[in-house]
Amino acid sequence: MHNRFSESWRQLLGLVPQRPTPEQQQPEAKTLHRMKREDPDRVETLKTHRANIVRSTKWRNRRWAVLIVTNLLFVLSFWLDIQLLEGSLTASRFLGFHMIDLNAALQVALAHKHIPINLIIGTVTIFLLWAALGGRAFCSWVCPYHLLAEWTEHLHLYLVSKKKIRDHAFHRGMRSVLWLLFAILAFVSGYTVFETLSPTGILSRALIYGPGLGLAWIVLLLLFEILYSRRAWCRYFCPIGLTYGAVGSISPLQIGYSLDTCFHEGDCRKVCLVPHVLDCVIKGRASNTHVNIGADCTRCGLCVDTCPTGSLRFEMRGLQKML
Repeated sequence: MHNRFSESWRQLLGLVPQRPTPEQQQPEAKTLHRMKREDPDRVETLKTHRANIVRSTKWRNRRWAVLIVTNLLFVLSFWLDIQLLEGSLTASRFLGFHMIDLNAALQVALAHKHIPINLIIGTVTIFLLWAALGGRAFCSWVCPYHLLAEWTEHLHLYLVSKKKIRDHAFHRGMRSVLWLLFAILAFVSGYTVFETLSPTGILSRALIYGPGLGLAWIVLLLLFEILYSRRAWCRYFCPIGLTYGAVGSISPLQIGYSLDTCFHEGDCRKVCLVPHVLDCVIKGRASNTHVNIGADCTRCGLCVDTCPTGSLRFEMRGLQKML
C-alpha cells in the first residue's frame, strides 16, 4: 500500500513526488484506471463537459474575506485601543490570551536559549489552532504577503502568456535548507534573524504601526516574482510554510480527492500554488479511489473552485467514512 503520510513528508521537504507502483495501488483504483483508459467516449465526454463549465470563486472569496478581516482586527485593535487582538501576526494577544507564530517561537527559543511561560502558552495555543485548521492554511487564510503575491501573480502569468518573460523554477528543497540555516543563525547569533526578513512579519507590522524600510524588501520580492519566478517566496523559500506544513500533517482538515469522478483535465494543478501535492490527479497516479492531499497543501480552495466535477473538496479526515 502506498504510504500517503510518508509521501506527504517527502514532498514537504522538497523531494519529487513518487509515482505509486502497481503493487501499491488498491484493486479498486486499478479497476478505475483501466476503465478510464478503455473508455472510447471519454475524450468526447470531457470536451462536452468542459464546454459547459461555470467556474466558481466561492472558496477564494471566503478566504480573501477572512484574511482581510483578520488583519484589519489587528489594525483596529491598535488604532482604536480596544485591546481585542493586540500585537501582530508574529506575536499577539487575543482577549489577553497569548499567541505566537510557531516559526517565530522557534527563533526566539533558539536565540535566547530559554523558554518563558508566555512563549509556551502562545506556542501551544497556535499549534492546536492550526493543527485543527490545516497547518499551511495559515499561509493562504491569514498571511498578508500571500494575498499580495496572489494578486501580482496575474501580472506574471500575463507576461508569460505574451512571451515577454519566462518562468523560472527553483528546487523546493531550498525551503528546508533556509529553515535550518535561519535556525542555526538564531542559535549562534542570539538574534531572530529571520524575523527581520519575513514578509509576513514586515507586512503585518506595517499595516498596524505604519510603513517602514522593510517594505522595500517586500517590493523587491514582488518584482522578483512578477518578472522571474511565479510565487517564488511561498513556493520555494519561506520557512514558515515548512513549519506550518509539518503541523498540517496531523490536521483532520484536508482536501480530499475522488478518483471515480475525475476527468484528469489538469485545471486544478494549473491554479495550485503547490501543484506537487496534486500529483495524484494525474491520470494513472492515484493509489486509491479516495486520496487525502498532502501536508504542503495550503487549503486555499482554488482547486476546489476550479474542479469541474467536484472531485476535490474540503473534508474532515475520518469523518467521511462515518458518513
